Parts: sequence; C-alpha cells; structure tokens
Amino acid sequence: MRRLFPVTDETAARASGGSAGEGGGGAAGDALAPGGSGGFPGGDLVDREWSLAELGLAYAYPEPGPGEPQPWLRANMVSTLDGAAQHDGRSQPISTATDMRIFGTLRALADVVIVGAETVRQEGYRPARARAEFAEAREAAGQGPAPAIAVISASLDLDFGLPLFTSPSVPTLILTGAAAAPDRMAAAEKVGARVVIAGDGVGVDPVRVVQALAELGHTRLLTEGGPRLLGQLVASGVLDELCLTISPMLTAGDAQRIAGGPSVAVPKRFELVSLLEEEGFLFSRYRRT
Repeated sequence: MRRLFPVTDETAARASGGSAGEGGGGAAGDALAPGGSGGFPGGDLVDREWSLAELGLAYAYPEPGPGEPQPWLRANMVSTLDGAAQHDGRSQPISTATDMRIFGTLRALADVVIVGAETVRQEGYRPARARAEFAEAREAAGQGPAPAIAVISASLDLDFGLPLFTSPSVPTLILTGAAAAPDRMAAAEKVGARVVIAGDGVGVDPVRVVQALAELGHTRLLTEGGPRLLGQLVASGVLDELCLTISPMLTAGDAQRIAGGPSVAVPKRFELVSLLEEEGFLFSRYRRT
C-alpha cells in the first residue's frame, strides 16, 4: 500500500513547506509518515503492508472538542470504476483483502455499525467481533470490546434466528419507527435485541437515528450501507465522512450506486482527507466541508 495523499494535517504542512507542528498532527503524523512527507516526493511511495496500528491512526475519528462529545458519522463503501456498488447483489466480488482489512479497522474504531435491513439479508451479516489488536485502544477510549450492530428496518422483516440476533457479544440494536408492527418489535426483544424508536411513522428519520445513538453513548458512528440507507443519510445532511474504496473493475449492468434514492437539491461538497493505493485499488477518505 502506498500513500498518495497525506493522512494527517502534519504531513500536508510538510509537503507544502510548513512546519511540522502547524497542522496539529503530532506523534500520530510521525508514526504514519516513514518518509516524512506523505505521498509527495520523498514520501512513503513503496508498496508495503500497513500495520493495523497504522491503519487505526490513519482512520482515527476526530478528537472530541470541549463539552459533550458530538456524534461523527462516517460511511464505508466500495465502488467499481463504472459506479457499481455491488456485483450479483453483493459487495465482496469487487473488494480485495486490503479493503477488508480497512473494513475491519473501521469497525474496530467505531462504537456502533449502522446497516440497512436489506444489506443484512443480502450480505449475511454477523455480529462484529472483538479484535485483540484493538483491545487496548478501545479500552482507553472507553469503548466495549466490539461495536454494536444497529439495523435500520421499517418492517422488522428480519430472521431473528441469525447469530446477529442470537449470539452477539454486544446486543444488536434495531432502529425503527413508532408505527412499526408491535409483534415484530416483541419478537426482536424476545431474542435479546434492543429496539430503538427513531421516527414517528413506520420508518426512521436519519437525524433522529444519529441523535438516538448519541443518547445511548454511541458517538463514533459507522455505516456500511446499503445504497438506499446511505442515500437517506446523504439527503438528510447527517453524513460527516465517506471512506470509499475505488475498485479497478468494470462490471456494466444495472448494479446500484453507493447511494440511491431521491437526489438532493444542491450537491453536497466533501474534501479529500487521504488517499492510499494498492494494486490499483484506491482507498479514499472524504469529509464534508
């Protein structure tokens, strides 16, 4: 893996001729910059396998400011060169081993992983597992051993016999609307899932999803889609960051894009934070301006 664009403000300052302390990168910037200047001339241009510790620093959530921690919602998605988010209904065929290492790292940094019900069904979702490599960092951050999975579902048409509901290390959350079917809510709670109301009707309000999770103490938020859910989050203006893997593949066909649903009135502008490359795969990180 090579860094093509700085992963810290410090490396950006160095590349532009500023002092090492100007951007506030600190020790993390030193740890992530073996060549001293990111992907710019003289930087880390040699392909090598990054350690999980390096990936953890590269994708760290913003440090909380004074007062109550504010929620930060990031999405992690993969897309082919021609915009397909899936092949044959699943994302795995357009992914790679390094993409999955980043996938695992992002989960290990999060308090909760938000996912749509259709993605749970299509991808065969399982509970997030505790990662020994991140145990110390999670404990220091006040986090449990593994993130909770939060499923967004209006109908609660879910198989409650799946391990996601019967044997998670952290109880699975189900976010739905106040008008959801009472018998389905009861069935979810019977297997140990926690039902959270985040909307007045059948479905959820994305703004209330973020608020409800923050009230439960979950401020480091990660969503893995699918496209319909991500489209709703984008349209509601609650998405803070997008981690997008660009797969060097062409699939054609009519596969979904990473975000679906109605278009927004004005396109949302995001800025590039970092860009990594390995074997033609680009691992980008954008945050809203």
